[in-house]
Amino acid sequence: MSAIVIIGAGPAGIRAAQTLVAHGLRPVLLDEASRGGGQIYRQQPANFRRSAKALYGFEAGKAQALHNTLEQLRGQVDYRPDTLVWNAENQVLDTLQQGHLADRLAFDRVIVATGATDRVLPIPGWTLPGVYTLGAAQIALKFQGCAIGERVVLGGSGPLLYLVAYQYAKAGARVSAVLDTSPFSAQVRALPRLLLQPGTFAKGLYYRAWLARKGVPVHQGVTLLGIDGEQRASGVRWLSNGQQHDLPCDAMAFAHALRSETQLADLLGCQFAWSALNRAWLPVRDAQGRASSPGVYLAGDGAGILGADGAEMSGELAALTLLADLGKPGNPQRQQQLERRLATLQRFRQGLEQAFPFPEQWARQAPDQLTVCRCEQISAGEIRATVRAGHWEINRVKAICRVGMGRCQGRVCGAAAAELIACESGRAIDQVGRLRGQAPVKPLPFGLEIKP
Repeated sequence: MSAIVIIGAGPAGIRAAQTLVAHGLRPVLLDEASRGGGQIYRQQPANFRRSAKALYGFEAGKAQALHNTLEQLRGQVDYRPDTLVWNAENQVLDTLQQGHLADRLAFDRVIVATGATDRVLPIPGWTLPGVYTLGAAQIALKFQGCAIGERVVLGGSGPLLYLVAYQYAKAGARVSAVLDTSPFSAQVRALPRLLLQPGTFAKGLYYRAWLARKGVPVHQGVTLLGIDGEQRASGVRWLSNGQQHDLPCDAMAFAHALRSETQLADLLGCQFAWSALNRAWLPVRDAQGRASSPGVYLAGDGAGILGADGAEMSGELAALTLLADLGKPGNPQRQQQLERRLATLQRFRQGLEQAFPFPEQWARQAPDQLTVCRCEQISAGEIRATVRAGHWEINRVKAICRVGMGRCQGRVCGAAAAELIACESGRAIDQVGRLRGQAPVKPLPFGLEIKP
């Protein structure tokens, strides 16, 4: 029997489930995590007792509201935590439950709310122990109540950089420095669009002011040169105003904003289009959340980065669209309101991209010996050599030198590989193609039991 399925129990997935339940449906809610909330509102283990204010700061109220909504829905949805969706084809989802049991779930309609992960542009030393992405550092703090080191440096660009720095310093960790690759002048130029969301903008200003008041050094417009160390990270190097700086540390976290998780949308047959704003190929959706594949709806950061508030809105909108497509009474006025609010958020998102521009010089500056694909140990030089041999389409480069062929399936190295290919071939980034999604989207254990 086919079902209505929601993939992901973050802000988008939970609001979608709430909307469907309110209109008399009982969806299946699948989530890879053991407790719902997504990355932004990740819940601590059940035996931890830290307050919501300590975990989520200004967002404590939103986090608690979302968690409470999921609790209230438990008896009205088929909620399956600890469930990885690793393949999708022919109206069937292949799932891995609690790491040992594979099930096949037929669906009639599916809302894909798979979220986003850090966008990584490697630097020398990034594979050393003690080096994390910003999202991973945040998970350590939220989920396990620990810092990644005793002297932590945080680097890269994007709003998450300052949020994680604030959260770490607020929790009592020693943040030795914040290294922002974005120049201050870019953030000044972005002010008109940033002021479209004055509350969010004010929180960003507060984080900066709080860090300054606590004596945390913030360096802007830097170029990250590398992480030093033999057995583990012991220091970081960066360039500022033509001068090199060195700082001892025992841990570093870095990322350059976020990238959408799009593999399942690809396996579901969705069409993709280049998004200059996200600097990525994204699944196509209309203003109401419909994908190009019949019965597929897209919501949250997995279809374009808009943040937690945007994810909640797009989840509700996708659910209302699904109801309308089923011929059930919906709420056209609410749909229009959500569309208008999402359009405003999109303009604010343009401001964020202007304030935290992508470091386009990265590909030119990456040394040949830099490891880009850590799964297959493929260097920047090997990728460049493959391009010089006449291969510039990204899937062809993957076939020749194996970049993106490991455990992560290109989720970590794909963006960096595309930048290197574009730079070496002299093509625009949108001309080198996109890595095609393949099952399994994440590694599976051997000896898997599959239900008939």
